[in-house]
Amino acid sequence: MAEKAGSNKDKLIVALLAESMKDAEKMVKLLRDDVKTFEVGAPTYTSLGPDVIKMIHDNGCKVYLDLKYHDIPSTVAKAVGAATKLGVSMLDVHAAGGHDMLVRTVEAAQFAAGSKSKMPLLFAVTVLTSMESLGDIGVQFEVREQVVRFAKMAKESGLHGVLASPLEIKPIRKACGEKFLVMTSGVRPIGSAAQDQRRISSPIMAIAAGANYIVIGRPVYQSKDPKAVVKQILKEIE
Repeated sequence: MAEKAGSNKDKLIVALLAESMKDAEKMVKLLRDDVKTFEVGAPTYTSLGPDVIKMIHDNGCKVYLDLKYHDIPSTVAKAVGAATKLGVSMLDVHAAGGHDMLVRTVEAAQFAAGSKSKMPLLFAVTVLTSMESLGDIGVQFEVREQVVRFAKMAKESGLHGVLASPLEIKPIRKACGEKFLVMTSGVRPIGSAAQDQRRISSPIMAIAAGANYIVIGRPVYQSKDPKAVVKQILKEIE
């Protein structure tokens, strides 16, 4: 199994927001002394494909593949197996895909990793941090309650953890225990704009609440000095 977060550099994941390989590699080389893992999300992966994963690995860093797979179990299983063979350290699927899909996710990663490779850490996406309520999609539960329901299902299905907002970390911990991993997006350094995120927190508050990993993208990528922003975040969470 992949290693869990230890140092602060392990805990911070920077989203790689680039449309060209040149820009992507420039950012990785700029930050690789301070950042061990880069998130590759749907826009970057759609633009650059598997080559961006190889580039990150070639620069001595790890990949969190954030494609939020959500489909019928067999389709997700095939995608997870392919991602595992690419050597990513972490990947995610939507908890809303249900118990069977989550179980197939675990089985596919285990099979693809085999006995020679490390299995990636598997995370279930709970409720997107851009959402403040679930009424418009027909879910009557309050967001925090639904997040905890998803977290319990993910744990029962054998995943390593969940992706949730900083505001739900403590109830997840209470429901799923200290060993269950929590990755949080919706993290904004003090003074940063929320943009389309809604359920947000600062890096230090997220870590203090018990997050194992925090993902930060636009506040770093859109800064005039991304390296300085990363160093400030690492200093903040010491």
